[in-house]
Amino acid sequence: MSAISFSSTHLHSWKNPKGFGKVRKQRDGKLLVKCSSKSGNPTSLQNGVRVGVLGASGYTGSEVMRLLANHPQFGIALMTADRKAGQPISSVFPHLSTRDLPDLIAIKDANFSDVDAVFCCLPHGTTQEIIKGLPKHLKIVDLSADFRLKDLSEYEEWYGQPHRAPDLQKEAIYGLTEVLREEIKNARLVANPGCYPTSVQLPLVPLIKASLIELKNIIIDAKSGVSGAGRSAKENLLFTEVTEGLNSYGVTLHRHVPEIEQGLADASGSKVTVSFTPHLIPMSRGMQSTIYVEMAPGVRIEDLYQQLKLSYENEEFVFVLENGVIPRTHSVKGTNYCLINVFPDRIPGRAIIISVVY
Repeated sequence: MSAISFSSTHLHSWKNPKGFGKVRKQRDGKLLVKCSSKSGNPTSLQNGVRVGVLGASGYTGSEVMRLLANHPQFGIALMTADRKAGQPISSVFPHLSTRDLPDLIAIKDANFSDVDAVFCCLPHGTTQEIIKGLPKHLKIVDLSADFRLKDLSEYEEWYGQPHRAPDLQKEAIYGLTEVLREEIKNARLVANPGCYPTSVQLPLVPLIKASLIELKNIIIDAKSGVSGAGRSAKENLLFTEVTEGLNSYGVTLHRHVPEIEQGLADASGSKVTVSFTPHLIPMSRGMQSTIYVEMAPGVRIEDLYQQLKLSYENEEFVFVLENGVIPRTHSVKGTNYCLINVFPDRIPGRAIIISVVY
């Protein structure tokens, strides 16, 4: 999940992961990381944001609740999960049982009068109608794919159904903070980026904007843990089907392709077509994208590296590692970080970019 709406909290003692280089210090001299704050009672928040989580019983909902519960300025005021309505969160996610959280309720029973913002963690295709019916005063972050694609015909082509909230789509802002921070600040509806597109766009957008790489022959070899497929029971995701193996899926047809190409086209001002193949690997979570690009004439690997360093030197969650350090999914486990590095290919004029997220 991309960090579109969460600022970091303060932690005074933190071990610097290998390759991060010198840890940046912010204005008050405290290290900025993403965790370590105990959740308060949402009803006691004076100046905080009261949040509703729709679809709280899925993996996305679980992560949103964990981040919100660790944030000093957010309080969870309501959580919905139709099939788990009436149950405490401890019955669904025991690791959240120590938090001061309300019981789960059905969406139809939700009262949004005391809520400032909503995180919608429902499957794509179900979100549009629900968001259409929400009160207009709410700020909304949608974590499904329903509002990511600006072209409604592309949505219908890739998701197999017409979009049922075209007016809302017009006002939705794509929520990749490092690219569209100012637009997101003023948005009522934010479309949270997909996982693969986040890992791909963060390294490629600055290089494309700086005209350092060619727009042709971009090849993306991406690998993801099993939780990316959601929490529903599926035969191909059973332990015995996944463990001790690796398989490609969505070859040439993965639904994140138009989202990736849309973001890269916005950066370049022209159409971009990529080769993208995702793979399922036997781990619960984490993602690596290995990206092969052709450098523009006269451009060196050092130019790519310095442009990425410059682009993210003041970002809290994106780190360009020291020269030669290979990003590893273990290094981002349990964090909101994206680690990036760039390497020379054996083929002259080409570069290999590695990006990992959790």
